Amino acid sequence: MGTRQRHIAHLHLHAALDEARYADVIEYLSGVTPHVQAVPPNAVQLDLTSALRYFDLSPYDVVQLAKMRLKALYGIDSSAGLAGNRMLAGMAADASAPGETTWVPAADAADWLYPRPLTALPGIGRATATTLTRYGLHTIGQLAGLPPATLQRLLGAGQARLLAERARGHDPRPVTPAEPAAYLTADVVLDRDCLDPAHHHRAVLGLADRIGQRLRGERQVAGRLTLTVRYADRSSTTRSRTSAEPTDHSPALAATALGLLTSLGLQRARVRAFALRADGLLPAGGAYRQLSLDPGDTRARAAEAAADRARRRFGAEAVRPAALATAATAPTAIRTVGVGSRN
Repeated sequence: MGTRQRHIAHLHLHAALDEARYADVIEYLSGVTPHVQAVPPNAVQLDLTSALRYFDLSPYDVVQLAKMRLKALYGIDSSAGLAGNRMLAGMAADASAPGETTWVPAADAADWLYPRPLTALPGIGRATATTLTRYGLHTIGQLAGLPPATLQRLLGAGQARLLAERARGHDPRPVTPAEPAAYLTADVVLDRDCLDPAHHHRAVLGLADRIGQRLRGERQVAGRLTLTVRYADRSSTTRSRTSAEPTDHSPALAATALGLLTSLGLQRARVRAFALRADGLLPAGGAYRQLSLDPGDTRARAAEAAADRARRRFGAEAVRPAALATAATAPTAIRTVGVGSRN
Protein backbone atom coordinates (compact mmCIF):
# COMPACT_ATOMS: atom_id res chain seq x y z
CA MET A 1 0.00 0.00 0.00
CA GLY A 2 1.48 3.37 -1.01
CA THR A 3 1.94 6.33 1.26
CA ARG A 4 -0.87 8.86 1.06
CA GLN A 5 0.28 12.09 -0.57
CA ARG A 6 0.39 15.02 1.83
CA HIS A 7 -0.96 18.48 1.05
CA ILE A 8 0.67 21.22 3.14
CA ALA A 9 -0.31 24.89 2.97
CA HIS A 10 1.84 27.78 4.22
CA LEU A 11 0.04 31.10 4.74
CA HIS A 12 1.82 34.42 5.15
CA LEU A 13 -0.53 36.77 7.05
CA HIS A 14 -0.05 40.35 5.92
CA ALA A 15 -1.07 41.99 9.19
CA ALA A 16 0.38 43.07 12.52
CA LEU A 17 -0.79 40.36 14.93
CA ASP A 18 -0.74 40.63 18.70
CA GLU A 19 -0.84 37.43 20.75
CA ALA A 20 -4.62 37.40 21.13
CA ARG A 21 -5.35 38.00 17.44
CA TYR A 22 -2.78 35.42 16.36
CA ALA A 23 -4.40 32.91 18.73
CA ASP A 24 -7.83 33.68 17.25
CA VAL A 25 -6.49 33.00 13.74
CA ILE A 26 -4.94 29.70 14.83
CA GLU A 27 -8.18 28.70 16.54
CA TYR A 28 -10.22 29.55 13.43
CA LEU A 29 -7.89 27.59 11.13
CA SER A 30 -8.19 24.62 13.50
CA GLY A 31 -11.77 24.44 12.25
CA VAL A 32 -10.42 23.80 8.74
CA THR A 33 -7.95 21.10 9.87
CA PRO A 34 -6.76 20.02 13.33
CA HIS A 35 -3.18 19.93 12.02
CA VAL A 36 -2.19 23.60 12.35
CA GLN A 37 1.28 24.86 13.30
CA ALA A 38 2.05 28.47 14.14
CA VAL A 39 5.09 29.97 12.42
CA PRO A 40 5.61 33.23 14.36
CA PRO A 41 5.35 36.09 13.98
CA ASN A 42 2.83 36.11 11.12
CA ALA A 43 2.62 32.78 9.31
CA VAL A 44 0.90 29.45 9.79
CA GLN A 45 1.14 25.99 8.24
CA LEU A 46 -1.72 23.54 7.73
CA ASP A 47 -1.73 19.86 6.81
CA LEU A 48 -4.88 19.66 4.66
CA THR A 49 -4.56 15.95 3.88
CA SER A 50 -7.27 14.76 6.25
CA ALA A 51 -9.59 17.73 5.54
CA LEU A 52 -10.03 17.22 1.78
CA ARG A 53 -12.69 14.53 2.05
CA TYR A 54 -14.68 16.62 4.54
CA PHE A 55 -14.77 19.71 2.31
CA ASP A 56 -14.94 17.71 -0.94
CA LEU A 57 -12.68 20.33 -2.54
CA SER A 58 -9.26 20.32 -4.13
CA PRO A 59 -6.30 21.35 -1.94
CA TYR A 60 -6.07 24.63 -3.85
CA ASP A 61 -9.75 25.41 -3.26
CA VAL A 62 -9.47 24.67 0.47
CA VAL A 63 -6.60 27.17 0.69
CA GLN A 64 -8.65 29.75 -1.18
CA LEU A 65 -11.57 29.15 1.19
CA ALA A 66 -9.34 29.69 4.24
CA LYS A 67 -7.85 32.87 2.75
CA MET A 68 -11.26 34.26 1.86
CA ARG A 69 -12.60 33.68 5.37
CA LEU A 70 -9.50 35.21 6.99
CA LYS A 71 -10.15 38.32 4.93
CA ALA A 72 -13.88 38.40 5.66
CA LEU A 73 -13.69 37.64 9.39
CA TYR A 74 -10.44 39.30 10.45
CA GLY A 75 -9.59 41.70 7.61
CA ILE A 76 -6.31 39.82 7.05
CA ASP A 77 -4.84 39.53 3.56
CA SER A 78 -2.61 36.53 2.95
CA SER A 79 -0.40 34.88 0.37
CA ALA A 80 0.02 31.12 0.30
CA GLY A 81 2.08 28.22 -0.90
CA LEU A 82 0.75 24.70 -1.38
CA ALA A 83 2.94 21.63 -1.81
CA GLY A 84 3.64 18.12 -0.61
CA ASN A 85 5.79 19.07 2.38
CA ARG A 86 6.48 21.95 4.76
CA MET A 87 9.66 23.19 3.10
CA LEU A 88 8.22 23.38 -0.41
CA ALA A 89 5.02 25.00 0.87
CA GLY A 90 7.05 27.68 2.67
CA MET A 91 9.18 28.33 -0.40
CA ALA A 92 6.07 28.54 -2.58
CA ALA A 93 4.54 31.06 -0.17
CA ASP A 94 7.74 33.14 -0.32
CA ALA A 95 7.40 33.17 -4.11
CA SER A 96 3.76 34.31 -4.00
CA ALA A 97 2.78 37.94 -4.38
CA PRO A 98 0.33 39.32 -1.78
CA GLY A 99 -3.07 37.74 -2.29
CA GLU A 100 -1.77 34.97 -4.56
CA THR A 101 -1.34 31.22 -4.06
CA THR A 102 1.46 29.19 -5.63
CA TRP A 103 0.68 25.47 -5.95
CA VAL A 104 3.58 23.09 -6.54
CA PRO A 105 2.11 19.62 -7.31
CA ALA A 106 4.33 16.70 -6.40
CA ALA A 107 4.87 15.78 -10.07
CA ASP A 108 6.14 19.29 -10.83
CA ALA A 109 8.23 19.85 -7.69
CA ALA A 110 11.63 19.12 -9.28
CA ASP A 111 10.97 21.32 -12.32
CA TRP A 112 9.78 24.16 -10.07
CA LEU A 113 12.61 23.82 -7.58
CA TYR A 114 15.71 23.32 -9.74
CA PRO A 115 16.01 26.73 -11.48
CA ARG A 116 15.56 28.65 -8.25
CA PRO A 117 18.59 30.44 -6.71
CA LEU A 118 20.56 28.75 -3.95
CA THR A 119 19.55 31.37 -1.40
CA ALA A 120 15.88 30.33 -1.77
CA LEU A 121 16.67 26.97 -0.17
CA PRO A 122 16.20 26.91 3.64
CA GLY A 123 19.52 26.31 5.36
CA ILE A 124 21.66 28.23 2.88
CA GLY A 125 22.79 31.51 4.37
CA ARG A 126 25.17 34.10 3.01
CA ALA A 127 28.36 32.25 4.00
CA THR A 128 27.24 28.92 2.53
CA ALA A 129 26.00 30.60 -0.65
CA THR A 130 29.37 32.34 -1.05
CA THR A 131 31.21 29.02 -0.72
CA LEU A 132 29.01 27.27 -3.27
CA THR A 133 29.04 30.18 -5.71
CA ARG A 134 32.85 30.16 -5.67
CA TYR A 135 32.66 26.67 -7.20
CA GLY A 136 30.18 27.71 -9.90
CA LEU A 137 26.98 26.61 -8.16
CA HIS A 138 24.16 29.14 -8.49
CA THR A 139 20.89 27.18 -8.60
CA ILE A 140 19.21 24.52 -6.50
CA GLY A 141 19.30 22.16 -9.50
CA GLN A 142 23.06 22.46 -9.74
CA LEU A 143 23.34 21.66 -6.03
CA ALA A 144 21.06 18.61 -6.42
CA GLY A 145 23.22 17.30 -9.27
CA LEU A 146 26.51 17.60 -7.39
CA PRO A 147 28.10 14.28 -6.34
CA PRO A 148 27.66 13.72 -2.58
CA ALA A 149 31.40 13.32 -1.99
CA THR A 150 32.12 16.69 -3.61
CA LEU A 151 29.43 18.45 -1.58
CA GLN A 152 30.79 16.88 1.62
CA ARG A 153 34.26 18.21 0.89
CA LEU A 154 32.80 21.71 0.47
CA LEU A 155 30.43 21.81 3.44
CA GLY A 156 31.08 18.87 5.75
CA ALA A 157 29.09 15.66 6.02
CA GLY A 158 26.15 16.85 8.16
CA GLN A 159 25.29 20.03 6.26
CA ALA A 160 25.96 18.38 2.88
CA ARG A 161 23.51 15.56 3.62
CA LEU A 162 20.80 17.96 4.79
CA LEU A 163 21.11 20.35 1.85
CA ALA A 164 21.26 17.51 -0.67
CA GLU A 165 17.93 16.20 0.63
CA ARG A 166 16.36 19.64 0.56
CA ALA A 167 17.68 20.37 -2.94
CA ARG A 168 15.77 17.29 -4.10
CA GLY A 169 12.60 18.60 -2.45
CA HIS A 170 12.57 16.22 0.52
CA ASP A 171 11.28 17.31 3.93
CA PRO A 172 9.88 14.65 6.30
CA ARG A 173 8.84 17.06 9.07
CA PRO A 174 5.14 16.83 10.03
CA VAL A 175 2.91 19.79 10.79
CA THR A 176 2.89 19.77 14.60
CA PRO A 177 0.21 21.65 16.56
CA ALA A 178 1.39 23.58 19.60
CA GLU A 179 1.57 21.82 22.94
CA PRO A 180 -1.48 22.47 25.16
CA ALA A 181 -1.21 25.56 27.31
CA ALA A 182 -0.40 25.27 30.99
CA TYR A 183 -2.99 27.95 31.73
CA LEU A 184 -5.19 30.51 30.00
CA THR A 185 -5.78 34.11 30.97
CA ALA A 186 -8.27 36.73 29.85
CA ASP A 187 -8.22 40.34 30.94
CA VAL A 188 -10.20 43.53 30.44
CA VAL A 189 -9.01 47.09 31.07
CA LEU A 190 -11.76 49.66 31.53
CA ASP A 191 -11.65 53.07 29.90
CA ARG A 192 -12.04 54.73 33.28
CA ASP A 193 -12.50 53.72 36.91
CA CYS A 194 -15.79 51.88 37.25
CA LEU A 195 -18.06 52.00 40.30
CA ASP A 196 -21.08 50.20 38.86
CA PRO A 197 -21.52 46.58 40.10
CA ALA A 198 -23.56 45.79 36.97
CA HIS A 199 -20.58 46.69 34.79
CA HIS A 200 -18.31 44.60 37.03
CA HIS A 201 -20.69 41.68 36.54
CA ARG A 202 -20.73 42.07 32.75
CA ALA A 203 -16.94 42.36 32.53
CA VAL A 204 -16.34 39.16 34.50
CA LEU A 205 -19.08 37.34 32.57
CA GLY A 206 -17.38 38.33 29.32
CA LEU A 207 -14.03 37.01 30.53
CA ALA A 208 -15.54 33.67 31.54
CA ASP A 209 -17.18 33.37 28.13
CA ARG A 210 -13.85 34.05 26.38
CA ILE A 211 -12.05 31.49 28.55
CA GLY A 212 -14.76 28.91 27.77
CA GLN A 213 -14.43 29.48 24.03
CA ARG A 214 -10.67 29.07 24.17
CA LEU A 215 -10.85 25.92 26.30
CA ARG A 216 -13.27 24.29 23.88
CA GLY A 217 -11.16 25.38 20.93
CA GLU A 218 -8.10 23.70 22.46
CA ARG A 219 -10.14 20.70 23.68
CA GLN A 220 -9.23 21.28 27.31
CA VAL A 221 -11.06 21.67 30.60
CA ALA A 222 -10.09 23.81 33.60
CA GLY A 223 -10.13 22.72 37.22
CA ARG A 224 -9.58 26.11 38.87
CA LEU A 225 -10.31 29.78 38.23
CA THR A 226 -8.51 32.79 39.69
CA LEU A 227 -9.98 36.30 39.54
CA THR A 228 -7.77 39.36 40.02
CA VAL A 229 -9.24 42.84 40.42
CA ARG A 230 -7.05 45.91 39.99
CA TYR A 231 -8.28 49.15 41.56
CA ALA A 232 -7.84 52.83 40.73
CA ASP A 233 -5.02 53.18 43.30
CA ARG A 234 -3.13 50.31 41.53
CA SER A 235 -3.68 47.89 44.39
CA SER A 236 -5.26 44.53 43.60
CA THR A 237 -7.15 41.61 45.14
CA THR A 238 -7.04 37.97 44.04
CA ARG A 239 -9.35 35.06 44.79
CA SER A 240 -9.19 31.43 43.57
CA ARG A 241 -11.69 28.60 43.55
CA THR A 242 -11.42 24.96 42.51
CA SER A 243 -14.40 23.67 40.55
CA ALA A 244 -16.35 20.63 41.60
CA GLU A 245 -15.27 19.04 38.32
CA PRO A 246 -13.05 20.26 35.45
CA THR A 247 -15.13 21.99 32.79
CA ASP A 248 -15.08 23.96 29.55
CA HIS A 249 -18.78 24.91 29.80
CA SER A 250 -19.10 28.70 29.77
CA PRO A 251 -22.12 28.88 32.14
CA ALA A 252 -20.27 26.75 34.72
CA LEU A 253 -17.16 28.89 34.36
CA ALA A 254 -19.26 32.05 34.64
CA ALA A 255 -20.94 30.78 37.82
CA THR A 256 -17.54 30.18 39.43
CA ALA A 257 -16.12 33.51 38.25
CA LEU A 258 -19.15 35.47 39.42
CA GLY A 259 -19.01 33.64 42.74
CA LEU A 260 -15.43 34.88 43.12
CA LEU A 261 -16.57 38.41 42.27
CA THR A 262 -19.33 38.25 44.89
CA SER A 263 -16.91 36.96 47.51
CA LEU A 264 -14.79 40.10 47.10
CA GLY A 265 -17.66 42.30 48.26
CA LEU A 266 -16.60 45.17 46.01
CA GLN A 267 -19.81 47.17 46.39
CA ARG A 268 -18.73 50.69 45.33
CA ALA A 269 -15.07 49.89 44.66
CA ARG A 270 -13.38 51.89 41.91
CA VAL A 271 -12.19 49.16 39.55
CA ARG A 272 -9.71 49.68 36.73
CA ALA A 273 -9.25 46.13 35.39
CA PHE A 274 -10.20 42.46 35.78
CA ALA A 275 -8.16 39.36 34.92
CA LEU A 276 -9.42 35.78 34.93
CA ARG A 277 -7.03 32.84 34.88
CA ALA A 278 -7.93 29.19 34.24
CA ASP A 279 -5.45 26.53 35.29
CA GLY A 280 -5.42 22.89 36.31
CA LEU A 281 -5.94 22.20 32.60
CA LEU A 282 -6.63 18.67 31.34
CA PRO A 283 -7.46 17.19 27.92
CA ALA A 284 -11.24 17.29 27.55
CA GLY A 285 -11.38 13.72 26.28
CA GLY A 286 -9.80 12.31 29.43
CA ALA A 287 -11.71 14.36 32.02
CA TYR A 288 -14.64 13.04 34.00
CA ARG A 289 -18.03 14.75 33.99
CA GLN A 290 -20.95 14.02 36.27
CA LEU A 291 -23.83 12.84 34.11
CA SER A 292 -26.92 15.02 34.33
CA LEU A 293 -30.54 13.96 33.93
CA ASP A 294 -31.51 17.57 33.27
CA PRO A 295 -32.42 17.96 29.56
CA GLY A 296 -31.73 21.68 29.94
CA ASP A 297 -28.04 20.98 30.47
CA THR A 298 -27.88 18.88 27.30
CA ARG A 299 -29.66 21.60 25.31
CA ALA A 300 -27.33 24.27 26.72
CA ARG A 301 -24.23 22.34 25.69
CA ALA A 302 -25.66 21.67 22.22
CA ALA A 303 -26.40 25.39 21.82
CA GLU A 304 -22.89 26.21 22.99
CA ALA A 305 -21.37 23.87 20.39
CA ALA A 306 -23.51 25.48 17.67
CA ALA A 307 -22.39 28.95 18.80
CA ASP A 308 -18.74 27.86 18.62
CA ARG A 309 -19.26 26.65 15.04
CA ALA A 310 -20.86 29.97 14.14
CA ARG A 311 -17.92 31.90 15.64
CA ARG A 312 -15.40 29.84 13.68
CA ARG A 313 -17.32 30.54 10.49
CA PHE A 314 -18.41 34.16 10.97
CA GLY A 315 -16.01 35.59 13.57
CA ALA A 316 -15.58 35.81 17.32
CA GLU A 317 -18.39 38.36 17.77
CA ALA A 318 -20.98 36.45 15.73
CA VAL A 319 -22.62 35.00 18.88
CA ARG A 320 -22.58 36.63 22.31
CA PRO A 321 -24.31 35.88 25.62
CA ALA A 322 -27.54 37.86 26.00
CA ALA A 323 -26.21 39.47 29.19
CA LEU A 324 -23.40 41.02 27.15
CA ALA A 325 -25.60 42.31 24.34
CA THR A 326 -25.76 45.82 25.82
CA ALA A 327 -22.10 46.01 26.81
CA ALA A 328 -21.20 48.06 23.75
CA THR A 329 -23.52 50.87 24.88
CA ALA A 330 -22.40 50.88 28.51
CA PRO A 331 -20.73 54.08 29.75
CA THR A 332 -17.63 52.10 30.68
CA ALA A 333 -16.63 50.26 27.52
CA ILE A 334 -14.17 47.45 27.09
CA ARG A 335 -11.01 48.77 25.50
CA THR A 336 -9.01 45.58 25.19
CA VAL A 337 -9.84 41.96 25.79
CA GLY A 338 -7.09 39.40 25.37
CA VAL A 339 -6.67 35.71 25.89
CA GLY A 340 -3.14 34.40 26.32
CA SER A 341 -1.36 31.19 27.19
CA ARG A 342 1.98 30.01 28.47
CA ASN A 343 3.53 26.66 27.69
